[in-house]
Amino acid sequence: MSDTKYAYAVARIRAMEVSLFSAATIEQLIACKSYAACLDFLREKGWGDSEGEKTAEAILEREEEKIWEVMRELSVDQKNFEVLFYQNWFHNLKAAIKKVCTGDNDTRNIYFEGTNMEPEQIERAIREKDFASLPEFMQEVAQEAVETMLHSADGQLCDCMIDQATLRAIMQAGKKSENQVIKAYAENTVAVANIKIAVRSQKTGKSKDFMERSMVECDSLNIQSLMMAALGGQDAICEYLTGNGYGEAAEALKQSPSAFERWCDNRMIQTMKPQKSNPFSVGPLVAYVLARENEIKTVRIILTCKQNDLADDAIRERVREMYV
Repeated sequence: MSDTKYAYAVARIRAMEVSLFSAATIEQLIACKSYAACLDFLREKGWGDSEGEKTAEAILEREEEKIWEVMRELSVDQKNFEVLFYQNWFHNLKAAIKKVCTGDNDTRNIYFEGTNMEPEQIERAIREKDFASLPEFMQEVAQEAVETMLHSADGQLCDCMIDQATLRAIMQAGKKSENQVIKAYAENTVAVANIKIAVRSQKTGKSKDFMERSMVECDSLNIQSLMMAALGGQDAICEYLTGNGYGEAAEALKQSPSAFERWCDNRMIQTMKPQKSNPFSVGPLVAYVLARENEIKTVRIILTCKQNDLADDAIRERVREMYV
């Protein structure tokens, strides 16, 4: 797509950004007196469709669909967004391997839909051991994970292998991409995942070997130093993060688990915000997709909190930073 076409697409996105939820809008949603009132508020804001979805999940699913309808309307090459689907693709790989290797006939929905690679395609590849039909970045780990499940039935090890392969694929996509926004997305995704792994490993007493089988090299963190910090306790993790440009992560970690999870998501939005001033690239389009997904995730969190009768202050601790 030429710079001129990007300029048109970005102009359209700029107009649509006006309808994104601001912090003030999120505060209005939190102030709704009940779960039902929250749904009414969302419908008033144009969420869902004119037919009026009955459930929260139907409303949220419709909003997810709208994201990609917009991108298709703008005639944007979907390959620009492919890396954003990697985590869903690899989740589907996990689900397919466990289903095929265990003979599980559970018909409940175990796959993410709406990706460029249909779950049935992945399942067929696993069942027939036709690994070559999978994307190149999935082939090796798919074969290794299938062998692991068949020989040891170790689902946790299978998950660990595939999670690391996911991060590696994202990082490689970032390295190969000419788009700065994709590079930033990849670096942020992998760095935050490494920090999460370190925190989880420290809390659950995982070994350095486990962390080595989970983390992936990135530019902003030295994972060997991060692993050693994790073995030294939470204070050591916080000290390492503070000294390496992740002081906000350390402060959030000291505050509470929910504050730390909020920081993890906020970091991506903060990474994307500079795209607002970039009119001639795919950056603002990728940022808009991530902003909408963050918005939907935040609404889902609020609705869940309302269902569980959490106090407004407890909800505020969990809400994510908005793009606008």
